[in-house]
Parts: sequence; C-alpha cells; structure tokens
Amino acid sequence: MTGTSPGVAAAVEGELRLLDPAVRASAELLAQVLHPDYREIDYTGRVWDRDTMTASLTAKDAPRPGPMTASRMTGAQLGDGLVHLTYDTETKGRLAHRSSLWRLTDAGWLLYFHQATPFGTTEDTGTGADR
Repeated sequence: MTGTSPGVAAAVEGELRLLDPAVRASAELLAQVLHPDYREIDYTGRVWDRDTMTASLTAKDAPRPGPMTASRMTGAQLGDGLVHLTYDTETKGRLAHRSSLWRLTDAGWLLYFHQATPFGTTEDTGTGADR
C-alpha cells in the first residue's frame, strides 16, 4: 500500500470490512460504511445507489459469493477529506480491478463511489495469490 495518511489507512480499513461476507449481508453494518450519496458502477455497467445496493446484498435470496481476497491495494489522499483506492479482488476464480473514492464525513470515512471491472479468471492469469 502506498500513502500513509490517516485517511488512506481508514479507507483501506473500510474497504477490507466491505470484503467481509458478514458485513455485506447486514444493512446495519453497510450503513456504517456506505455514504448516503453512494454510487457504484458494477461489472455490467449498471449504476447502483446506497439503497438498491443494500437491498440487493441483504436480500434473503442474495447470492453469497463467499470471501474475496484483495491484492495490490494502493491509496492516495487526493485532498482534505477525499481518498482514492485501487486494488484487485479474486473470488471463486473471478478477478476484478476495483477503484473506490472515500469521503470524510461527521460519521467518519465512508465509501462514496466504487467501480469494478472484470479482467479474466485465475485460469487465464494465474492464481489470485500471485496478483
């Protein structure tokens, strides 16, 4: 991880929390991490907001992909109260490049924007552990 500002450290901590399946399945825990104006562009190009993402992740019939592993995480403090993170994830052989913006609020650092772009499978590029 590059960048050692307290903001980068807090954003990394928050991002790692979001990789936890227990956090992703809890509306209460998601509310502690997602900014009220949260937006995401997923791998299909669909745009999500905080409410639709929370409803999708916490639905009783929501797919549970299992744990994700993160690698090559880097962060940069872009200004007062704004951090940008990039990293790769692997889950069940699916790889994605990820980019997130974190904003400092009265409630702490919250995820404001996220985008994921798939880039192959572990069969195409090796295991997620060596990425």
